[in-house]
Amino acid sequence: MAGAPVPLWAICLLRVALATVYFQEEFLDGEHWRNRWVQSTNDSRFGHFRVSSGNFYGHKEKDKGLQTTQNGRFYAISARFKPFSNKGKTLVIQYTVKHEQKMDCGGGYIKVFPADVDQKNLNEKSQYYIMFGPDICGFDIKKVHVILHFKNQYHENKKLIRCKVDGFTHLYTLILRPDLSYDVKIDGQSIESGSIEYDWNLTSLKKEKSLAELKDPELTEDNKAQDWEKHFLDASASRQSDWNGGLDGDWQAAMLRKPPCQDGLKPEGIDRDIWLHHKMKNTNYLTQYDLSEFENIGAIGLELWQVRSGTIFDNFLITDDEEYADNFGKATWGETKGPEREMDAIQAKEEMKKAREEEEEELRSGEINGHENYFNRFHKRNEL
Repeated sequence: MAGAPVPLWAICLLRVALATVYFQEEFLDGEHWRNRWVQSTNDSRFGHFRVSSGNFYGHKEKDKGLQTTQNGRFYAISARFKPFSNKGKTLVIQYTVKHEQKMDCGGGYIKVFPADVDQKNLNEKSQYYIMFGPDICGFDIKKVHVILHFKNQYHENKKLIRCKVDGFTHLYTLILRPDLSYDVKIDGQSIESGSIEYDWNLTSLKKEKSLAELKDPELTEDNKAQDWEKHFLDASASRQSDWNGGLDGDWQAAMLRKPPCQDGLKPEGIDRDIWLHHKMKNTNYLTQYDLSEFENIGAIGLELWQVRSGTIFDNFLITDDEEYADNFGKATWGETKGPEREMDAIQAKEEMKKAREEEEEELRSGEINGHENYFNRFHKRNEL
């Protein structure tokens, strides 16, 4: 006898139970956020944060977030959580940002830090794993940064990803998967995706160790004199159809191991000149050194500069589950985005009405003053 179908709500609960949430922050408990977030004291000129929902919002309490408060300042603040490694797992980083001051020049991005980051001394030189989010300055810079730290260097996505530039709240999501694929979403919609292997600048990595010239660990200085007896190029090999010379380097055929020599005789058909000495192509370079793996993730924060303050950061989330992140975005930003725009429209109408009334009042005042001036001039002429 077939069992009863599993209800949808049970499936959703199971999905939530399977998700690992490393960090989640909505600023719903008043001033207790100060117990979780640490303001850097590295520079006395750093700007200060407050928790606010801004001048317009979809929900006064749910839309409260960290807001920058001082113009022309650097900002540095962070929150710590239990350290973890995302090796072999999907990593999802998500948050909302609202530039209600209509940002002219400044950052709206977040940074994910190693667990040993010094929160009290957080500054622009503090090492981070990931930098993600919008950056705006003038007409030229309106982009989403996706920067990954690897082998003591920072590597930026080569694609130009455009950010939102209006004054409303927007949801930013970065997904890094163990198969080296990634996805950048704004407001729940994918705006850029692809392969970490191809969309990040690996030039500096190639200079350090060419993809096509990694040393064979089996070879040493002591035995390389005899190694030509043991290896030879596969003459029947041909270049793969998806080989990218610009990324993968010059193609070279694989090396095969020769049968062992017997009685001082070499196998026939093998010429010493085809031996490549001790350099071999490693076809698994990026799998061994994965740009998307971070061993000690333990903090998230804001370290940025703003000319005009007023930006609000909210709904921070770090998880290993894409569906959980999608549902969390719908339950937070998704519920308040509509009412936020409605409140802004109402305020705009009220401001226009007020401006019109003030203009009419000025006109009436001008007319009254004009009549008074005419009356005064008329009586002065009669007195003369």
